[in-house]
Amino acid sequence: MFDTLSDRLASTFKSLRGKGRLSEQDIDAAAREIRIALLEADVALPVVRAFIKNVKERAMGAEVSKALNPSQQVLKIVNDELVGILGGETRRLRFAKTAPTVIMLAGLQGAGKTTLAGKLGLWLKGQGHTPLLVACDLQRPNAVNQLGIVAERAGVGFYGPQPGNGVGDPVQVAKDSVEYARTKMHDIVIVDTAGRLGIDAELMQQAADIRDAISPDEILFVVDAMIGQDAVNTAEAFRDGVGFDGVVLSKLDGDARGGAALSIAHVTGKQIMFASNGEKLEDFDAFHPDRMAGRILDMGDMLTLIEQAEKTFSQAEAEKMAAKLAKGPKEFTLDDFLAQMEQVRKMGSISKLLGMLPGMGQIKEQINNIDERDVDRTAAIIKSMTPAERQDPTIINGSRRARIAKGSGVEVSAVKNLVERFFEARKMMSRMAQGGGMPGMPGIPGMGGGPGRQKKQVKQAKGKRKSGNPMKRKAEEAAAAARREQGPQGGEPGANPFGLPAGQPGQDFELPDEFKKFMQ
Repeated sequence: MFDTLSDRLASTFKSLRGKGRLSEQDIDAAAREIRIALLEADVALPVVRAFIKNVKERAMGAEVSKALNPSQQVLKIVNDELVGILGGETRRLRFAKTAPTVIMLAGLQGAGKTTLAGKLGLWLKGQGHTPLLVACDLQRPNAVNQLGIVAERAGVGFYGPQPGNGVGDPVQVAKDSVEYARTKMHDIVIVDTAGRLGIDAELMQQAADIRDAISPDEILFVVDAMIGQDAVNTAEAFRDGVGFDGVVLSKLDGDARGGAALSIAHVTGKQIMFASNGEKLEDFDAFHPDRMAGRILDMGDMLTLIEQAEKTFSQAEAEKMAAKLAKGPKEFTLDDFLAQMEQVRKMGSISKLLGMLPGMGQIKEQINNIDERDVDRTAAIIKSMTPAERQDPTIINGSRRARIAKGSGVEVSAVKNLVERFFEARKMMSRMAQGGGMPGMPGIPGMGGGPGRQKKQVKQAKGKRKSGNPMKRKAEEAAAAARREQGPQGGEPGANPFGLPAGQPGQDFELPDEFKKFMQ
């Protein structure tokens, strides 16, 4: 969603790099480019004005003029201001002192409230809660049935006593749901309310009546991140008519310009609390302003990536795999490779995962062109092998490759390439597990195999290369000969009088006869 904005900002900061000192003209030019980038991203004009004003004031101050790297300091200022307009600190849900905690969802029709209720329910279930989804949208056709299906998919409770489709009293349903939750031991109630195509008095009155009937602990305004400036206008209308405590952005994975997300927190004074960024129920998480700013500025979002990995990967399995790799590369089999690949796949789209890494904006096109089905093809190839072939891929010959290719529906060359890539990956992973680090890098201290490798590298580094210039090499050889003639005083520090390296025992050293008399 923020691709265009990210590209414009990246190009602005690139023009500042390499300048030892930023003049007032440089800062004005950068501010002008940032202003254009924000306006093109459909950010509200009052937000753009406040943003540029703060950036220019700070950029003209001492924190940039006295900085060792002014361009990086300006980038830090822009990052700080982005975090500010996105809401500052992460806003957490407020839970009731006495269960159940009541959460009311409000917003226009088509904003994605019903699906988002299921996503929020699944997210809260993952944190140990027992949510109950309540169908109070009795206007839209099949809204009650849809919420029931979503609740079943999420594995959470559902309360929908009225058939809907224009039949039933949503206020009474909301009121009864709280007592039902207490009876059935649900600690959170998520109320899905009706929406309209636009703001009208009937919509506002119904939302206000439900609010007064259940006194929710949190009212969340659900807004479609793709509708641009109208999202800000709708949010202001709901804030004044019903009131809300936080904002939830839906459809954040769309290709719209995303200015609503950058504007809504600043304009309404209410923070963005959650964001939905995909079609699956799992594509939902708390909104972190600092992480979103990092993504916009192509600085990555490693914390979210780590959190997703922690949710997916078992600590015990990770330790087991590390121990296996430390024993030697042959311990890692294609079965292990398949298990690791499936774990990564559970984390989500490969493109999204790569997009969370710093600097990936420079290869955005390549990331977007990744074929997610390649993982499925690789899994099909491995599953077409016999257990013996997975344990020892070296036995896979030409006839076996042909059989595997036929069984997985791929070319023979694909099987061959997979096996070759597996051997390379196994070698690298084993080396890293044993402390060797990445190819061309020193071993990791404290891990097996590292210190010896480091010692070898240090020893090689001590050797002094001879110059390729004949005159210079002759001068170096003459200087070395002169140092040898000067004896120990001209030698290297720490050398002993006999030319031995410092600290080396001398008992095995035999003195020449002419020197023995001086030792008696």
